[in-house]
Amino acid sequence: MRTPRPRRRVAIAATILLLTGAGAFAFSDRIRYAYIALERSARVVYVLAFNINDYYWILRKPGDDPEMNAKLSATHKRCAERTLDAMERNGSVFIKLGQHLTSLNYILPNEWCDTFIPLQDKCPISSYSAIDAMVRQDTGMGLEDYFSDFDPRPIGAASLAQVHIATLKATGEKVAVKVQHPHLDEWSKLDIALTNFTFGTIKWWFPSYDITWLGDEMATSLPKELDFREEGRNALRAKAYFARLPQYPLVIPDVVWADRRILVMEYLTGHRLDDLAFLDKNGIDRDEVSAALARIFNEMIFGKDAPLHCDPHGGNLAIRINPAKRRPRNFEVILYDHGLYRDIPEYLRRAYAHIWLAVLSQDMKEMRKYAYEIAGLDDDEFPIFASAITGRDYRVIRSEQGVAKERNTEEKRAFSEALGTGGLLEKLVHLLAKVPRVILLILKTNDLTRSLDENLHTREGPVRTFMILARYAAHCVFEEQIEGLGSLWWPGNLWLYSIALLDYGQVAAKLKAYELYLSARRRLGYTSVLAGMDGLQRR
Repeated sequence: MRTPRPRRRVAIAATILLLTGAGAFAFSDRIRYAYIALERSARVVYVLAFNINDYYWILRKPGDDPEMNAKLSATHKRCAERTLDAMERNGSVFIKLGQHLTSLNYILPNEWCDTFIPLQDKCPISSYSAIDAMVRQDTGMGLEDYFSDFDPRPIGAASLAQVHIATLKATGEKVAVKVQHPHLDEWSKLDIALTNFTFGTIKWWFPSYDITWLGDEMATSLPKELDFREEGRNALRAKAYFARLPQYPLVIPDVVWADRRILVMEYLTGHRLDDLAFLDKNGIDRDEVSAALARIFNEMIFGKDAPLHCDPHGGNLAIRINPAKRRPRNFEVILYDHGLYRDIPEYLRRAYAHIWLAVLSQDMKEMRKYAYEIAGLDDDEFPIFASAITGRDYRVIRSEQGVAKERNTEEKRAFSEALGTGGLLEKLVHLLAKVPRVILLILKTNDLTRSLDENLHTREGPVRTFMILARYAAHCVFEEQIEGLGSLWWPGNLWLYSIALLDYGQVAAKLKAYELYLSARRRLGYTSVLAGMDGLQRR
């Protein structure tokens, strides 16, 4: 007996619906991923197309337009706000990228850097359940198996991870637990591809503005930052390096254990370096903090076989009281987040030391020589490179006071306007594309530490920090000069060693004399210092 036609239709429809539902259930993750991937990609393409269109038409206008600067500034602002919205919507790696771009004020106009500042506080918070599921997926055990207590509220959150306070179940030790945001695994590869696509498209439309190296660096650095085992190794290496240099007030939390997406470290806490009220209340001299930072990071840059921490922003450093030390050096600096490290090849470290000594002594011939040695830069390019490594206008570098002159608002404004007009910006971007990648990370480190120093509002400005830099650079050059000399019993070797030691000794002695002078003024109750770099410049 045949089934009535209406019933057959219902049966067929129900079967189709059932199969469709089952298929959708089976492939829901793939469908969801494809949809979100398309949505993320569409946001990037949309913003990229509109921004390219805006810049294409504004840059076609005649250069003698009296309103050109104002129009270009408005274009910068409009495109930056459009990009910010897309970054906030996509989140994940784009937040990290935007945070990095805020520090690139030497290749981005102020309108872009200022617009991206809110991204510093736009850090996602992952739920306890999502973190626990990730830990179970990676290790086979949940958070309660490792910790007798785990505060679900993070004490800090960043674009890639967040940190919780917990207590180890096995030992009862209080620890800091860094956990990666679970969704990063899903989108990091796509986001890196979209970033490279963006920078490549910009280069195609505007060949003189080649920032593809930014995408290349991100593609190299990000996978390492997303592997917390790498961060654990970096932390232990840096801790071991500075353990043999007890004169540095640097503390690095010990690593308890590390997995790819979870890192358990010794719990150490302190105050932000720019918490001036805390410093003043506890008799911590801001100038001594500034000097300590200068010594720590110059040791990382110029010290032989030293590991370089490439992300020393304010959130990755803290300061705490050390009651075992007398005022005004009664403090320790805690260094967190060891995900981004680099080793500087010896030849680059030495060439970089030479060019800094040339900058500080205003020796243009030496500056040209080592700018060429570092990146093959010609005479027209080396002044821009000098501005990039110092963060200063080249006219200031050549002035009587040189880079020791404190940066003022007028200099920052003039530098930003020069970038905004496009001519200097194009030259700088072209130059940075030629520079070795590790030099770019050194520049980033310099920019971040310079910002930390300026936020301390020291009494003597940058004078002392540049003298400290000169001392480390001079010692690096000294090591180069005495390398391979052989026995000092030979008169020729002894003579060469003496000349090298004298050159280094002059710089070190001037720094020591200056610091004794500062100490005497402090003991006598003076609160301000006026000093120049004349002695160093006559080195």
